[in-house]
Amino acid sequence: MAISNAIKLATAVLACGLLAACAPNRQGVSSNLAKQLVVHDIVLLGEVHDNAQAHRQRTQALQQAVRDGWRPVIAMEQFDRQQQSSLDDAMQTCTDARCVIQKAAPDAKGWEWAYYEPVIDLALKHGLRILAANLSRADAASIMQHGFSSVFSAEVMHELGLDASLPPDLLQMQERDVQQGHCGLLPEQMVNGMAQAQIARDAVMAFIVRQASLGGHKPVVLLAGNGHILKQSGVPRWLGHADVFAVGFTETPAASEDYDRDVVVPAFDRPDPCEALRRRFQSQSAS
Repeated sequence: MAISNAIKLATAVLACGLLAACAPNRQGVSSNLAKQLVVHDIVLLGEVHDNAQAHRQRTQALQQAVRDGWRPVIAMEQFDRQQQSSLDDAMQTCTDARCVIQKAAPDAKGWEWAYYEPVIDLALKHGLRILAANLSRADAASIMQHGFSSVFSAEVMHELGLDASLPPDLLQMQERDVQQGHCGLLPEQMVNGMAQAQIARDAVMAFIVRQASLGGHKPVVLLAGNGHILKQSGVPRWLGHADVFAVGFTETPAASEDYDRDVVVPAFDRPDPCEALRRRFQSQSAS
């Protein structure tokens, strides 16, 4: 274990008093969070994609809220919008989450589906609808290279709010986040396109959430990466003045303006992602 992670673990143990006392405290966080969820029309729940503890706390809060009578529509980043028909069919015919995933997203890569199975099982048990909320990788790649109009019609661009010039501050924030998220290694010519793809993802997620909410399906909860639910640059910005409650699940405390609530979880001991990305770019340059 890296020294920094060992220090974080020791700090977490001291904060709990005893290691055995941590589990009840985590359950307390989930129970308290569940009480906050049920009073809002739109709830955005973030994640660190590979952090099992963050997923566990988020799922526990959802489960508790549903046990208390909350019946949200659940929008998920893990399903692309083109998969909605297959997802609806799977939710009607399957009896478990693995069946839903196999039918709705048979070729999906990059997700640790075991983290999402409890949420899908919860939806199956209580008859909750799941919405496919993401832009596909193919659409994102097209936007990176050719802009929004390569994927969306003029009418859809207007509905999404992408038919006007992007606010300079939004584009700057997304470009900064894209470059930081790739360890400062991205070629400069790729940054703007990737930022536009990220903006398109946020706009699509917001549109799907807003339509579900306006269609009488309140409340709506979105499960997505922490970056997508940032209040200043993510989905909340596209939702305008709706009743939105954004919850980050982070490994280090977030800035106060990032989320309405920040749930800090122990860091996951993972290989250095910057080193892996550096090797990938070096390999591409060599070839």
